[in-house]
Amino acid sequence: MRKLFFKSFLLFFLSVQITNAQKPQKPSSAAIYNQIQKLNFLGSVLYIAAHPDDENTRLISYMANNVHARTGYLSLTRGDGGQNLIGPQLRELLGVIRTQELLEARKIDGGEQFFSRANDFGYSKNPDETLQIWDKEKVLADLVWVIRKFQPDVIINRFDHRSPGTTHGHHTSSAMLSMEGFDLANNPKAYPEQLQLEHPWQPKRVFFNTSWWFYGSKEKFDAANKTNLLSIQTGVYYPVLGNSNQEIAALSRSSHKSQGFGSTGSRGEDTEYLEYLKGEPLQNKASIFEGIDTSWNRVKGGKPIGELISTIAAQYDFKNPSASIADLVKAYGMIQALNETHWKAIKSEEIKKIIADCSGLFLEAVSNTQETTPGSVVKLNLEAINRSPVDMQLLSVTALPEQKTTVLNINLKNNILQNNALDLQLPQSINYTQPYWLKEKGTVGLYTVEDQKNIGIPDIIREVKVIFNVKINNVEIPFERTVVYKYNDGVKGEMYNFLDIVPEITSTIQDKVLLFPNTQPKYVGITLKSGKDAVKGNLKLDLPKDWKISPETIPFQLDKKGMEQTFYFEVTPPAQVSEAVAKSIAVIDNVSYDKEQIIINYDHITKQQVLKTAEVKCIRTDLKTNHEKIAYIMGAGDEVPQSLTQMGYHVTIIKPEEITPEKLESFDVVMTGIRAYNTVKSLAYKQDILFDFVKNGKTMIVQYNTNGELVTSKIAPYPLKLSNDRVTEENAEVRFLAPNHPVLNYPNTITQNDFKGWKQEQGLYYPKEFDKAFTPILSSNDKGESPKDGALLIAPYGKGNYIYTGLSFFRELPEGVPGAYKLLSNLISIKSSVSIPNQKIKQ
Repeated sequence: MRKLFFKSFLLFFLSVQITNAQKPQKPSSAAIYNQIQKLNFLGSVLYIAAHPDDENTRLISYMANNVHARTGYLSLTRGDGGQNLIGPQLRELLGVIRTQELLEARKIDGGEQFFSRANDFGYSKNPDETLQIWDKEKVLADLVWVIRKFQPDVIINRFDHRSPGTTHGHHTSSAMLSMEGFDLANNPKAYPEQLQLEHPWQPKRVFFNTSWWFYGSKEKFDAANKTNLLSIQTGVYYPVLGNSNQEIAALSRSSHKSQGFGSTGSRGEDTEYLEYLKGEPLQNKASIFEGIDTSWNRVKGGKPIGELISTIAAQYDFKNPSASIADLVKAYGMIQALNETHWKAIKSEEIKKIIADCSGLFLEAVSNTQETTPGSVVKLNLEAINRSPVDMQLLSVTALPEQKTTVLNINLKNNILQNNALDLQLPQSINYTQPYWLKEKGTVGLYTVEDQKNIGIPDIIREVKVIFNVKINNVEIPFERTVVYKYNDGVKGEMYNFLDIVPEITSTIQDKVLLFPNTQPKYVGITLKSGKDAVKGNLKLDLPKDWKISPETIPFQLDKKGMEQTFYFEVTPPAQVSEAVAKSIAVIDNVSYDKEQIIINYDHITKQQVLKTAEVKCIRTDLKTNHEKIAYIMGAGDEVPQSLTQMGYHVTIIKPEEITPEKLESFDVVMTGIRAYNTVKSLAYKQDILFDFVKNGKTMIVQYNTNGELVTSKIAPYPLKLSNDRVTEENAEVRFLAPNHPVLNYPNTITQNDFKGWKQEQGLYYPKEFDKAFTPILSSNDKGESPKDGALLIAPYGKGNYIYTGLSFFRELPEGVPGAYKLLSNLISIKSSVSIPNQKIKQ
């Protein structure tokens, strides 16, 4: 009978991927059965690594769906330092995207997600650097906190703590901290402030999830001594689910779209290896849970609950899941009678979901608006329907955070929809909706989270909820639902968003960096958006006194919620070189509002609102340009074209299919975006045209690409081979290999000072092997390493110049690093520089 549901469960999994992320899941009968099996397993495993996409989804899926263990993944960072293949968001905004991608992955493979406060500051070559920048003690405290809160029986490390320097420093650090945290979590003297909220906890054992990759090759791994390894056959097929474990894992892995980790599912045998590291040794290697009671017997008074759930599973009717409701409700009541708190809370939530799913109980609180402000009244439509023959009553609803209960006493008859209106009063003190870890300013290595209870929580904390109090078989059960907003899209159909709490007014400054090459004024455009009706006040731009602003303030009045209007200030810079940050401040009734609303909206993740200080970096610099016309070919996504426009260039973004000799004829420079030769397949067929463009006297600038999966091996007109070489220390000394080369002298004189203040890294994936036609311009290296000479390579080709650079212009320009602008201007002007007679060359 169960095989009838193979297809339906597969469609359920796929629906998670193709519908918008906020839409409520409606599991099939087969999926419900899997939940019941999980209900009867009281064991947990915590997987630990450094970044989103580090996790082994095959092992997480196996533990969650085959073993039925509570399976968590602790990613120490949110992946803020990576690159983005789907859009221009970088740093903390990329971290928001990757957080949501992890949450979507866990929905698919059945795991849970946790984070520490560690900020992914970029690639690190050793754990010493990593732990210093992170603030080791605080990240270790977070790890101990998650262990105490999650209470894993077993910990599995993704990386080896014994091999510093062989992989990303974040990777090794995650394993090193895990080994320390394994012991500290049960020590009441370690982080005693946590014990006001949680108890000490000692995991049973810790493993390292090794593989051939850590041995250097499959041949070396096959020949290695595996006596200390536990092998797990993860290539299982789930008849009830209709999927192999690898297929589920591939769907989960494919959630990491910003990193290009789409994965094809596989079938057949598959083995994972775990190396025992610490704790109680295994005797027969039959299970990582050896010697751990994972039944209800581990909870005092839990034995009869386990027996009842076993009966429910054995008698489960796939055609009529509602037949299990009576016993499920009885089991729920028995769980509520337990004195134990940890498993009681976990299994209460699990069984409530199963009861709702078995009965087709659909409960929803829908707002009439997607955005509202603190202190406002939100009109809700409450929908409740019981799609089973089991008698139910909707006794009342409790609105949060108002804590107001409304008595309803409505009989929920089979398949009869009940709609009720509710006005929800929001407190004036309610928090704006935003990633809580971005609310306060952090450091390079650590986000600021003041409330201990929030540390580890993966997602935005949403306060506006409704609790539906439903009586089933004389047992009152509370079902909590977060308030949503939904609408119909003409193409996509029913769409969901969560209700967002927004400021009364938000500001968006059109440019994030303003360059002033002389003392001529520029206009700063600020767009105001109202969060409610009838917003009136004054707008000002805050800058140091040596920057002149006109007018000082601008009055505004926005009559309707969501209305936008743009205002302009004239800004005159000082005569001398200077840098300043201008902040937009809107004042309403003596209250200042300085936030910019940033919306991140991709189909594969939940729509996100991020609130950042509305500001622009103003740079008075002596930047010189020659106003070349630039054709920009986008790659993985960056904000370099906007920066080029700020520099005064005429920039046209051209699509690969538009690359023709005729199209390029009017341009002076062609520039490719980051990872263009990794992501734009059609570039492979346009190289001859681009190289002819250079040969005919023009300039081509290629920004960094990774050394794997290039669309063509011929990315340059001469032999050039990319490597993993990078300089991660942004302030590492830069040496000039060709000090008299025009690119370091015209139209701007470049000195070592122009490499000060760079952000996150100097550059990445430098070529290590290149033709003698190339002139290496710069040399630099991280501490203790050999010089890296491939950061900037220039080769004449025909009448023009081909330039390859791994320098991280895509990070430095949006951050307003003056030296990056000067050097890029020189690259763009290289054609002009070779024709300047008697140009001044520095010695």
